[in-house]
Amino acid sequence: MPDQSLPEARTPAAPAAPATPDTVGDQGRGVSRRALLGTAGATGLVLGAAGGALGYTAAPAQATPLTSVGSARAMFHGKHQPGITEGLQARGHLVAFDLTPGAGRKEAAALLRRWSATAERLMAGEPAGHDDTGVARDAGPSSLTVTFGFGHSFFGRTGLEKQRPGALDPLPDFSSDRLDRRRSDGDLWVQIGADDALVAFHALRAIQKAAGSAARVRWQMNGFNRAPGATAHPMTARNLMGQVDGTRNPKPSDTDFDRRIFVPASGEPAWMANGSYAVVRRIRMLLDDWEKLSQTAQEAVIGRRKADGAPLSGGGETTPMDLEKTDAKGEYVVPANAHARITRPDRNGGAAMLRRPFSYHDGIDADGAPDAGLLFVCWQADPLRGFVPVQRKLDRGDALSTYIRHEASGLFAVPGGAADGEYVGQRLLEG
Repeated sequence: MPDQSLPEARTPAAPAAPATPDTVGDQGRGVSRRALLGTAGATGLVLGAAGGALGYTAAPAQATPLTSVGSARAMFHGKHQPGITEGLQARGHLVAFDLTPGAGRKEAAALLRRWSATAERLMAGEPAGHDDTGVARDAGPSSLTVTFGFGHSFFGRTGLEKQRPGALDPLPDFSSDRLDRRRSDGDLWVQIGADDALVAFHALRAIQKAAGSAARVRWQMNGFNRAPGATAHPMTARNLMGQVDGTRNPKPSDTDFDRRIFVPASGEPAWMANGSYAVVRRIRMLLDDWEKLSQTAQEAVIGRRKADGAPLSGGGETTPMDLEKTDAKGEYVVPANAHARITRPDRNGGAAMLRRPFSYHDGIDADGAPDAGLLFVCWQADPLRGFVPVQRKLDRGDALSTYIRHEASGLFAVPGGAADGEYVGQRLLEG
């Protein structure tokens, strides 16, 4: 889990003014059916005078505007696909599909056309289609994003081997891997994120239904992050180990951000222009072992203070880490095997990735240990220059590796955003 990680948390949501057509529903058509929440059925509790008997009186129904959390909307069409540079969302679903036997390029194109149309409607806060389940009927878009990618096997299934990018070659084996192949890879990958759990589930269900007979779910994972507004001020997220996680994540304002994260418009293959590559890893945290460590020992493993994320060499969270600083015994203040030291880009040939993960908790094992950790998702223009060199370095002596286990893995080519009138992947499937 490289230290250069999570995007900074969004500003906590505050109550917003009534939603407008520009923020909720289709633009230019007025407020959508989701723009207003009814409070019909609200009641006031009244104590009866005789013997304290309870009675109820109904309050008049009132129309209440969507809050800023519900009305926040990401756009489906654009230079890049949604779900890459947006801030962390409170709920996420990762799901991989395999094309069914007999489904090829034609069926895949029809599938991506359906999926793109469904995602565009849902991200606008509209129903999925004629068979919408109504699960998210009362909510706005809630920052919903839906992102689509292609796995290595997709190109063989569709007869497009010559269009498979070299950057999609399988990842090397790492010593910390304990991979379940049934929960790894896949022909197609979908990332769903939203700030409302029902909105996210609704999107997951709609995408699954829209797959029809063309594709079947290979694996699916659920994740979460802190909800917007849960902290008194904007701050970097924490992971399930309690550590501030994401201080050194690349920012879109960085001058070299696009070069590191996105395939250039002139890149190869041409259909990947303005796209990116997503590495997906299910990383289990061995929390019972981790929580036995003292806070001082935990901080030495990471190289940062637990309270505020500041480097052990001093200062605040964003203070540059002094790797040469020593204590009275002449030992490094930031240990040589500290996670934050090993993952620094300047220690890995400038390798950088944009991490945008979700935490997960999948229950309690028979021995009482929590099955919990990180659904690691990182983005880069080339995984061989982003994820791979950093993970190889971690493999050689990261103090954190004792407390984590990589249990599933996938690598997906995520094409650039669809222009108006296009579907995602159209330049590949119809080129």
